Amino acid sequence: MHNPHAGQSPVTVIGLGLMGQALAGTFLGNGHPTTVWNRSAEKADELVARGATLAASVRDAVEASPLVIVCVSDYAAAHGLLAPLGDALAGRVLVNLTSGTSEQARESAEWAAGEGVTYLDGAIMAIPPVIGTADAFLLYSGPQDAYDAHEPTLKALGAGTTYLGADHGLASLYDVALLGIMWGTLNSFLHGAALVGTAKVDATVFAPFANRWIEAVTGFVSAYAGQIDEGAYPALDATIDTHVATMDHLIHESESGGVNTELPRLVKALADRAVAEGRGGDGYAAMIEQFRRPSA
Repeated sequence: MHNPHAGQSPVTVIGLGLMGQALAGTFLGNGHPTTVWNRSAEKADELVARGATLAASVRDAVEASPLVIVCVSDYAAAHGLLAPLGDALAGRVLVNLTSGTSEQARESAEWAAGEGVTYLDGAIMAIPPVIGTADAFLLYSGPQDAYDAHEPTLKALGAGTTYLGADHGLASLYDVALLGIMWGTLNSFLHGAALVGTAKVDATVFAPFANRWIEAVTGFVSAYAGQIDEGAYPALDATIDTHVATMDHLIHESESGGVNTELPRLVKALADRAVAEGRGGDGYAAMIEQFRRPSA
């Protein structure tokens, strides 16, 4: 019988938190010989039962595979584990899926280059349960030839796996920017749920309306992106002046219902600043100018 996973390339996963376990489990499920290492070895028990190899040391883990994935608590932890192993990593591809900043990613790339290590930085835009599914997408940046060589293996982790470019900082930069969108959306939903809750409307009743509106807002994102790139902000839907008037309604409604007003007041303060700078007649995309400058 033909085995579709026969001959899959070996991979090592260092770090077996919830995400690391999901990564290693997905590689195993796709037939990759998988070596794992974690400071607390018992976290590997289930993976070993499924066929993974538990390395006795980080060095042994690195030397087991041409592709080494590290996913630990932070960049300092990753560097602490890998800094003594430059000789073992030489000739392999190191992929860092640890969360951090673009500055940390570029510093790690400089260290790797000094050690002769091929380095890719990555970001996981998914929660552990969806790793390996169509709902997971991972972002990578660094040398394209290294990514291309291991793309079939890396794509096992998520159908939306994407290479962003040679700048090692891009994956982490996208990561934090996308997380900002997530928190902005979730905080706004929670504020809205608190607001309609003053009329005894359950959040589960409100949620479908919130989701429908979030889907509509994606259209604004697509339209505004082109305006931002062109540096022109026509008021094709509404002016910032119109938005400001509606923001007042949200603040008043929140105050009347005894709901926290900090988030809508922050939004209005930014819009008021744009109006003061003569942007009131522009479309909302002109607000990009407020976000481009450093905080006072």
